[in-house]
Parts: sequence; C-alpha cells; structure tokens
Amino acid sequence: MEYILEHPGLVLITSLLMQGLGAYVGHVVGGRWAETHVLERSDYRTIISATLTLLALLIGFSLTMAVNRYDLRKTYEEAEANAISSEFRRVSVMPNAAEVRDLLIRYTDLRIQFYQVRHRGQLKNIVTETRILQDKLWSSVAPTALAQPPAVTGLVLSGMNDAINAENYAEAAWRNHIPVGAWFLMGFVAVVANVLLGYGEEHKHRSTLTILPFIVSAAFFLISDVDSPNYGLIRMPPNNLIALAQTLKAHAPG
Repeated sequence: MEYILEHPGLVLITSLLMQGLGAYVGHVVGGRWAETHVLERSDYRTIISATLTLLALLIGFSLTMAVNRYDLRKTYEEAEANAISSEFRRVSVMPNAAEVRDLLIRYTDLRIQFYQVRHRGQLKNIVTETRILQDKLWSSVAPTALAQPPAVTGLVLSGMNDAINAENYAEAAWRNHIPVGAWFLMGFVAVVANVLLGYGEEHKHRSTLTILPFIVSAAFFLISDVDSPNYGLIRMPPNNLIALAQTLKAHAPG
C-alpha cells in the first residue's frame, strides 16, 4: 500500500479503477431495482450530498496536510544549508581546516543527491554514504577540537552537531507522509459516493458516472504528488544546498 501511495501515477490509476467499479456496481444494482427503490428521492439526495460533502472535506484536509509537509521539508533543507555553512566558517580556526572543509563540500554534494534522486535503491545508498561521511566529519574535528581552548572546542563541536542534526530532521521530514489510514478513509468515502451516484443515475445519463471518478482521482493524484518528495512530478529542488555548494567550492583552497 505504501508503495502505491509513494507513486502518484499508481494512485491515479487505482483510484480510477476503484471508483469506476463502485459507480458500475451502484448503477447495476440501481437498474435492477429501478421500479422499487428502497430510498425516497429526497432521502437519497440528502445521503449523497452528505457523502460528497464529507469527501470534499477529507480531500481538503489531506491536501492541507500534504502542503504543510512540503513546506516543512523546504524549511529543513534551508536549515541544513545554514548549519553546514556555519560549520564551514567555524572550522577555519582548526589546524586541519582544509581537510574538514573538503569533507563538508563532499557532504553537501551528497545531501544534494539525496533531494534529487528518484530510485529507492540509490536513495538507500546515499543514506548509507551520508552516515559514513558524518562519522568521518566528527572524527576529523573531535580530537583536534579537544586540544584547542574550550571556546573553540564548543564552537566547532556544536556546529558539527548542528549540521548532523539538521540532516536527521530533514530526513525525518522526508519520511513524514499522510497516514495510510487517512488514505483508506478517503478512498472508502470516494467509492461509496460513486456507488450512491451510480445507484441513482438513470440509464440515459450513464456517461455522467465517469465525471466524479476523474475529478476525485485528479485530487488524489495531486495530494499524492505533493506528499511524495522522491517520485512525484512536483519536486522540491534543494536550491539552498546547491547555492551553498557553489559558494563552498569557490572558497575552498586550491
């Protein structure tokens, strides 16, 4: 299920199929009971109106959740760039500043790849490489910083800790998606709405049964696209990290 939700195209296809099937089932059942409908027309309109209203509210809340998560990822990407930039300046007081700065440049390039990659296997490799490089960064500053005055030690070590923590926050935000339960609820209400629509639709208006599935599926596609940072059409380019990488390389020695 999570694999489908991470790919907006699959969400679109699955949503169309499920809602189309629901509309067809409702239409078949309604056609068989056309002369003896158990629901009065006024009651039917009330039920379907309430169902569509609930569906609209769920879609609106879910889209808001997806947009908020998108904005949170942008915030953490900016914070990560600021943390790396600050540490790049702080390590200038270290005897091995050139070595640490070279590692920070490599680290920044690796973080840019994290935001741009689309393949799950490549993403896993990048996360592994990031952890290895973080250990190298910490090992490159910790022994040397401890030999410096306390003020320098605190400055450098706290800066490196901030840079590593910023990556952890960004990665956590990257994994933070709309709960699967919310998707199930939206899908269930959408299918029920199509069943009710098909149940009350007349045979001569059968073509109208395709309208709601397409509209709702388009909304589901947009929500999934915004909520899928790796596989959606709407990407979040790491502009701050890219600009930082260019600046760091321009100030790097030789």
